[in-house]
Amino acid sequence: MTPDNIRSKTLPWTINLGVAVAAFIVAAALVLGLGIGNWVLVIVVGTAFYLGGLFAAASRVEGRRSARNRLWQTLIYGACVLAILPLASVVWTLVSKGAARLDGDFFGSSMNNIGARDPNGGAYHAIIGTLEQVGIATLMAVPLGVLGAIYLVEYGRGKFALTVRFFVDVMTGIPSIVAGLFILAFWVLIVSPWFNNGTPRFSGFAASLALTVLMLPTIVRSTEEMLRLVPGPLREGAYALGVPQWKTIVKVVLPTALPGIVTGVMLAVARAAGETAPVLLVAGGAAAINFDPFAGNQSSLALFVYGQAGDASRYAPDRAWTAALTLVALVLILTIAAKLLARRNRLT
Repeated sequence: MTPDNIRSKTLPWTINLGVAVAAFIVAAALVLGLGIGNWVLVIVVGTAFYLGGLFAAASRVEGRRSARNRLWQTLIYGACVLAILPLASVVWTLVSKGAARLDGDFFGSSMNNIGARDPNGGAYHAIIGTLEQVGIATLMAVPLGVLGAIYLVEYGRGKFALTVRFFVDVMTGIPSIVAGLFILAFWVLIVSPWFNNGTPRFSGFAASLALTVLMLPTIVRSTEEMLRLVPGPLREGAYALGVPQWKTIVKVVLPTALPGIVTGVMLAVARAAGETAPVLLVAGGAAAINFDPFAGNQSSLALFVYGQAGDASRYAPDRAWTAALTLVALVLILTIAAKLLARRNRLT
């Protein structure tokens, strides 16, 4: 037996390409010739013809078993392409339409005193609002979420832990407007008058509280799953050396699960940064710059995009696209920075 004798036959890539070209030519002739559809139907029909032709050609050359493997491999690659296409389309649309207002005026000015016929105006006030609101919400939600997940995994037993886990699951699916209404009814209408001479007051901090409500369940659930993935022998080894449980959690469990925890936190941050309804309900929105998150109306990038998208000015759509691109870029930068900070040292 020589390698040439035991090597199985493989379908040449030229035949694969030929089957694809022939399939789409036949599909175009059938669909466009009969006038039953457009290029979308040509792609669908051509893909079906290609899969059938590929299976037939591969069965003749490689055998039915290899042909089935090649068919499913093609389907998996096609599903991957279909999953990437919407993401690529969104990125391309944001970059192509959002580049129109990538200038210093957009990042250095607000919409204060900007009329419908004024091409200037920017999102500086919205960027400041987003950074402050999401930053404060993160400072409140991350410790609470991580500590809650530690309780559920390391200490929680019995009905109380099951109840906490159940309500966390329920909170994961609540609409953002419900969180905004809760903070509006509790903080803005009841608590804030105590600090403002009996008058309710909108603020960026109220928006941060609403975003905290939305971030908490995501952080708790993701952190809980990451902590459960930490191997049990790591804990047992620490306990065998006489290390207390709290120190085992701090020194062993949390560092091991840190990359996954950071991913969950950034998912929560991304969701909070893109919320519009809570900011509109409890922060009110503003055209001017407000650096104080505890007093006065404040805007955010998501709210800025919402307002500009519905504005009648001919210059508003460009501002909305650039603000959307800025929001995506901001979340991307924060995610990369968090990943770099949480990256663990590896043996070389």
